[in-house]
Amino acid sequence: MAENILKKLVANSQTAIDDGVYNVDVNLQKSNQDFKQIITSNPHATLLTEVKFASPSLGKIRTVGDPVIIAKQMIAGGSKALSILTQPHLFNGSPEYFIKVRQAVDVPLLMKDIMIDKIQIDTAKKIGADYMLVIQSLFDQKFLADIDEFIGYGHKQGLNILLEVHTKEEFQNALKTEADIIGINNRNLDTLEIDLKTTESVLSGYDDSRLILSESGINTSEDIQYLKKSGANAFLIGSSIMKSDNIEEQVRKLVNSI
Repeated sequence: MAENILKKLVANSQTAIDDGVYNVDVNLQKSNQDFKQIITSNPHATLLTEVKFASPSLGKIRTVGDPVIIAKQMIAGGSKALSILTQPHLFNGSPEYFIKVRQAVDVPLLMKDIMIDKIQIDTAKKIGADYMLVIQSLFDQKFLADIDEFIGYGHKQGLNILLEVHTKEEFQNALKTEADIIGINNRNLDTLEIDLKTTESVLSGYDDSRLILSESGINTSEDIQYLKKSGANAFLIGSSIMKSDNIEEQVRKLVNSI
């Protein structure tokens, strides 16, 4: 049986909290752009591209470089928003990277982390995040208690919520929340296996009233076209761009697939 990665990720976040990783002394402004409005008005593929140097599934993806240079290359290629990893364990992320990028660019930013505590939400506000990630299965599997309270606290801090699901059941539960965007992760967090058909099967029979972001395993223009046809409105892409020799060109190619 596959090791429950989620359990490990929750423990890692707790370690990071205990180690003071989220103790930041800044008060940065978020972007003045509305990501939801961008998604609904963009004629091309709306990409939320991810600055990440490592992941649990791939290990090291790219030698840790200057996140600001990478962020600017992504934006130059047409990326409309950025996801920045702040989780140090397994992802080589940090709030410091986020702060550097926030000070350098004005696009909407997602604080990508395993959010388990209000301390992290407070940090997201301080570092100027527009969005924070919440994972539905943490609540469905009883790692955390009340999702409405957690999302409500995020909204109170001025953050938008990207709520991530993987199964049809999680999706149905997510629709009952006040989340701003629902993300469908094509990766199974228990096994780390990716199946792009996840987005299609989760959305089958769904009438389109919430903005949907498809995440993980997106490598080509064909992938984006398929996911768009399946009902996704925007696309979170990390590894395939971070592994590229020419980040700007790779982003441009994917943006122009629609």
